Amino acid sequence: MAARRILIADDVAFFRQTLKDLLAGEGFEVVAEASNGAEAVEMTKAHAPDIVLLDVVMPEKNGLEAAREIIRLKLPLKIVMCSSLGYEPIVKEALKAGASAYILKPFDKVSVLKALSSLEKPDAG
Repeated sequence: MAARRILIADDVAFFRQTLKDLLAGEGFEVVAEASNGAEAVEMTKAHAPDIVLLDVVMPEKNGLEAAREIIRLKLPLKIVMCSSLGYEPIVKEALKAGASAYILKPFDKVSVLKALSSLEKPDAG
């Protein structure tokens, strides 16, 4: 797996730590953490991660807004949205904002790793 450097953005420290622990055990390097969408954009600029894990609901700038801004940076990265909100319109909006995958909270190891491995498959079309 080539994409190994990850930024985690979630306003809940528990979820950031849970993801960090899970990813570290699988050989990923968490290069930065953000507690809101504005920080996520700044940390992305500063650390140029391969993957940005964004919570949808965050203060200052939500994950959808942050995803749109990060995509405009034109960096070689993938965005994975994480949320307890699994409503189809929100998932569609996340994908439209630039997300390549969507993980539902509470996460489990299998769903997180499946979403990350899906990022390596070539885009159809």
